[in-house]
Amino acid sequence: MVDVQGNVADGFEPVRDAFAANFARHGERGAAVVLYREGEKVVDLWGGTKTPDGGQDSDGREDSGSGEVSDGREVSGSGEDPDGGRKASDDGPEPWAQDTAQVVRSVTKGVAAAVPLLLHQRGQLDLDGRVSTYWPEFKAAGKERVLVRHLLAHRTGVPVLDTPLTPAEAIDGISGPRAVAAQRPVWEPGTAHGYHAQTYSWLLGELVRRVTGRTIGRWIAEEIARPLGLDLWLGLPEEQRGRVGRIAAVEALAAPAAHGPRLRPKRSVAEAYRDPESLTRRAFAAITPLPDENDPAYLAAELPASGGVATAEALARFYAALIGPLPSARTARSGGRLFAPATLTMARTEESAGPDRVLVVGTRFGLGYMLHGPACPLLGPGSFGHPGRGGSLAFADPEARIGFAYVTNGMRRGVTADPRAQALVRAVRTSLAALEA
Repeated sequence: MVDVQGNVADGFEPVRDAFAANFARHGERGAAVVLYREGEKVVDLWGGTKTPDGGQDSDGREDSGSGEVSDGREVSGSGEDPDGGRKASDDGPEPWAQDTAQVVRSVTKGVAAAVPLLLHQRGQLDLDGRVSTYWPEFKAAGKERVLVRHLLAHRTGVPVLDTPLTPAEAIDGISGPRAVAAQRPVWEPGTAHGYHAQTYSWLLGELVRRVTGRTIGRWIAEEIARPLGLDLWLGLPEEQRGRVGRIAAVEALAAPAAHGPRLRPKRSVAEAYRDPESLTRRAFAAITPLPDENDPAYLAAELPASGGVATAEALARFYAALIGPLPSARTARSGGRLFAPATLTMARTEESAGPDRVLVVGTRFGLGYMLHGPACPLLGPGSFGHPGRGGSLAFADPEARIGFAYVTNGMRRGVTADPRAQALVRAVRTSLAALEA
């Protein structure tokens, strides 16, 4: 029986019950969940271990060749860092602590998407302007008409690279931008959408650098994380490495019959992941071989598609700050609120919907954010945020006035509808309904 730590405000006991049940029912290893409501923290829970059972290490790489998706679900990675974080003792794995941070994979995309929106809010970036206005080299190979909003809504047509990057090239800050600038689109930009799983890093990172003269990791640190007091990094400082949990794959436990049949991937989705020539397989293989996500060099890199490290507290607080003021924020800017009302509307207005040329299933995107729908169930129709491949999830719901974050080091097969995250979202929905009855 896992000892769940932390507390919940009155009325949010169902979230604690669901979090505890994830360990028994879904094979959870180590995790945390935090919920803000109306700018105040009402759930703060953590439990399990930050290192795998017995402290055994694996290489932190994913298997992209057998990915599964069921309405947006896919295979996760596995592995652990032999250097990052404190070692497990001979007596067993190290427990998850309140300040444990975690690689959150594509949850990073939601944090990174705030940067161009805030630049637009400040008059520094035109969302309807051409990317090549800021980055002239990008117009090569038929991309001269790509708009900034196309980039944020996964409509650029560059989810793959004809020549994948090595892990070293992916993080050197030069090879990635050069590769996407030279790449010819696989569809006419703006006419369709497909998840830019890896290339989003170099597309968005280089655009921000061209506009601001700062790397996107530095911009997030100076303009978001420090003012809001967030333990959130895109480019992990060496001194913070000991706080980071090491990711590893976990297998789903067999569900009792009462919990219903096990979901299977649709045939077309499974086939797309098996086919080495499919956009699905190629998009996730834009870095080949797949990187060790626990490698200190990877953690120190600035990959806004997948490389963020954060606590659940930081992510929930970030999303709470997008939609409303935080009383304890260390900034005078809008009382801690990040998005002006018009910016909030843009973030969650649908830009892309329907069949996703990479994920195959139907997806919905606003400007940089996934929107509530069958492929990415969030709290309700107005929710916006981003899941991470393997399980983590963070989002905001302005109508419910909440910021939610769940982070885990146990990577399961799935990108958009992990059963552990969904159990917690359902518990939040139940709690809010009871409180408002």
